[in-house]
Amino acid sequence: MHEPPRRLLLHVCCGPCATASLERLKALGEVTLFFSNANIVPPAEYAKRLDAVRRLAARCGCALVEDTYDHAAWRAWIAGLEDEPERGERCRRCFTYSLGRAAQYAAAKGFSGLTTSLTVSPHKRSADILAIGQRLSPEFLDIDFKTADGFRRSLELSREYGLYRQDYCGCEFSLAERDRRRAARGKPA
Repeated sequence: MHEPPRRLLLHVCCGPCATASLERLKALGEVTLFFSNANIVPPAEYAKRLDAVRRLAARCGCALVEDTYDHAAWRAWIAGLEDEPERGERCRRCFTYSLGRAAQYAAAKGFSGLTTSLTVSPHKRSADILAIGQRLSPEFLDIDFKTADGFRRSLELSREYGLYRQDYCGCEFSLAERDRRRAARGKPA
């Protein structure tokens, strides 16, 4: 008698990061994508990223759940941390917001595992993300998608699939940081 495939929920930060994460996770079970990113601004950017995830879900035959976009609630959640540097406490609080929503959904719908594509990025500390996930859900899978050349694979797959690839994390603070870096190199914002 065979066990049924595990039902896994993958919190997706964006299409490109989800590509390699999904490729690896599908070996463990049936994967549903969960797009929860209330941090992303402006709304047009949010729409571009959501479109890329929709295209990925269709291409890979995965179900997609789109969480409610409520930037005001996210801002209230990170209030007081606006001046924190990138990769600091504001980012950890942001991860907690999105992963918390994913953990609630996973528990409510009976998923047997949960993880996130956030760990594929070389710009994020996987240890922080994994610790938050483990704190939020006993079903959280401790997978660092950056390992085994995951980021490089995500670049390859996102090019192959023709997915929109952003150049900042998503929030107004990371957008401002990107613009400062561009200005320092003499490039327009």
